[in-house]
Amino acid sequence: MTLKIYKPEVFQGNLKMKNHFEGWYFKHVSNDLNNVWSFIPGVSLTDKDSHSFIQVINGISGETEYIRYPLDSFKWDNKNLYVKVGNSVFTDKDVDLKIENESLKVSGHIDYNNLTRYPKNLLSPGIMGWYSFVPFMECKHGIVSVNHNLKGALTVNGSGIDFSGGKGYIEKDWGTSFPEAWLWIQANNFSNNDTAFTFSVAKIPWLGKFFIGFIAFLHYNKKFHLFSTYNNSSITEINHTNEHINLSIKNSNSTLKISVLRKTFGELRAPASGLMSRRIKESIDSEVIISLYDKKHNLLYTDTSRRAGLEVIEKIFEYLK
Repeated sequence: MTLKIYKPEVFQGNLKMKNHFEGWYFKHVSNDLNNVWSFIPGVSLTDKDSHSFIQVINGISGETEYIRYPLDSFKWDNKNLYVKVGNSVFTDKDVDLKIENESLKVSGHIDYNNLTRYPKNLLSPGIMGWYSFVPFMECKHGIVSVNHNLKGALTVNGSGIDFSGGKGYIEKDWGTSFPEAWLWIQANNFSNNDTAFTFSVAKIPWLGKFFIGFIAFLHYNKKFHLFSTYNNSSITEINHTNEHINLSIKNSNSTLKISVLRKTFGELRAPASGLMSRRIKESIDSEVIISLYDKKHNLLYTDTSRRAGLEVIEKIFEYLK
C-alpha cells in the first residue's frame, strides 16, 4: 500500500503499465444554466495504441469530441491534482484550456473556489470506502469536489461563454475497464446552493465472480449523508422507462428517493482493457429530484437539479431486478 491510495485524485498509474486507463472528469455549468461543458483528460495505456486524450461534451447539444495526443504530452504531479495534456492544464484550483482539432477550438481559463471536498479518513480514502483497499478490481472511482464555484470564461469556436457564478464538479476513474453495466447520476445545480448528489451502481467482477455494488451521497446543509454497499445501505426500489428512472436508497438513519428525467445524450468513449474502444451515452442535461426522509418517513428535504449528469447502461436494470 502506498500513500497514493489516500490521494485518489492524483495519477495512480505509470506510463509503462499496459491495459490501464485513467481519466478525470471536470464539469462546468454556467450561472444561467444555458451552457454546460465537461472535459475529460486522460491516458490509455495498451500494447499497440498508448496515447493521452481529452474528451469534450457539450451538454446542451450532446455534441462530443475525442482529441488524441501523444503519450509524452501527458504530465502529472504525484502530490496534488495536476494533469497536463497537450497545452491544457487541469487542477483542483483551475483549468487552463487550449484545445483544437478540425471541428472544435476551445481556449480560456476558469478558476475554482469554495470546493466541497469528499471526506477522507484512514479507513476510507474516498468515495469507495474500504473497497479502496480491495485488490484486483477492474475499475476504481474517486471524487475530488462535489461542488464548487466558477470564475472565468471560455471561447468555443469563436463564441465567448462566461462561467462566472456557475457551478463545477470533479471526479475520476482508473483501472483496466469500465464495468459491463452501470448507472451513474450526478447533480449539484439545486435551488439550495449547498446541495450535491451522486449515485453509481455497477456490476463489479471480482475473482471470477461478480457482485452488484453502489456508492452514493447527498451533501446537504454542510453534511454528507452516505448510502453505499460498504456501509450496509441498500437499494429498496428501482424502476425505469425510456424517459424516467426512479429509485430509493436506504441507510440506517434515512431514506433517499431519486427521480430522474432523461434528456439530451452524447456519445463518449470508454475503456475496455485500457483501450478507449467502447462507446457509451452520457447526458449532462438531465433533471434530478431528490427527497430525504427520516426513519419515521418524515420528509426532511426535497429539491430539484437541472443540468444533471446521467449514464445508463440498460443491462444494469436486469441485475437489479
